[in-house]
Amino acid sequence: MSEHNIPFPINYSCHFSEFREGEQFSRIHSLGLVLSGEMELNDGITKTIFKEGELYSARKNRLVKFAKYPPKDGEIKTVTLYFDEALLRDFSREYGYQAEKKENVPAYIKPSQKALASFMYSLLAYEELPSSEELLRLKQKEALLLMLNYDPGLKDVLFDFSEPHKIDIESFMNKNFHFNVNVERFAYLTGRSLSAFKRDFQKIFGIPPRQWLQYRRLKEAHFLLTQKGRSVSEIYLDLGFENLSHFSFAFKKQFGYPPSSLQAK
Repeated sequence: MSEHNIPFPINYSCHFSEFREGEQFSRIHSLGLVLSGEMELNDGITKTIFKEGELYSARKNRLVKFAKYPPKDGEIKTVTLYFDEALLRDFSREYGYQAEKKENVPAYIKPSQKALASFMYSLLAYEELPSSEELLRLKQKEALLLMLNYDPGLKDVLFDFSEPHKIDIESFMNKNFHFNVNVERFAYLTGRSLSAFKRDFQKIFGIPPRQWLQYRRLKEAHFLLTQKGRSVSEIYLDLGFENLSHFSFAFKKQFGYPPSSLQAK
């Protein structure tokens, strides 16, 4: 999702009868419900499966990999509600909520409130209705009130309107190197301008970001193939390579032999 494009407040998912996977970065918070099938989210440290009827709440400015598994002879279906900053600022003023501290929370959580799940199911009734900005805003506010009733501490996440603060590059990059995002995005997420990011990165790692990313991904690939018994087709997307041929070419250039040769041993 482009950082400049704000999605429609309610998204009734595209329906897929085949397995899908990819990555997502969003500049806004969201709340979703799995209607059928299963969805896996991975923030680089933790993988969580969300089954039919389970909620997921994703935090803004975080990198997440996803995998969607349709049910047998069925389709993966979700409904997602998005909360743009303008709405959250208005809500904050109207109800008196404000962030009191920066919370180091996960990229996503699994709320278990029955009332919130029932509310998300109720959104299906509006799928065929003509869009009404006033009605959509009311539904977004209702969801926020339910979320804050479930966990009052969410105010420190939802109403934190600051840009990403300057964080430790080394730990962040070692956690997130496998995400297929550009250097500009990594700079933003570490709270730096592009020039400052490149300068700090060079001091820490001794090589430019793009060169390090390629090396780190290939090093991890070699480990997974030789020590964990993973297959080439399993790992290339997980490590941020766009296609198998690009991965194989880069691997052979780095190590002198194709990754497929390791599977034959």
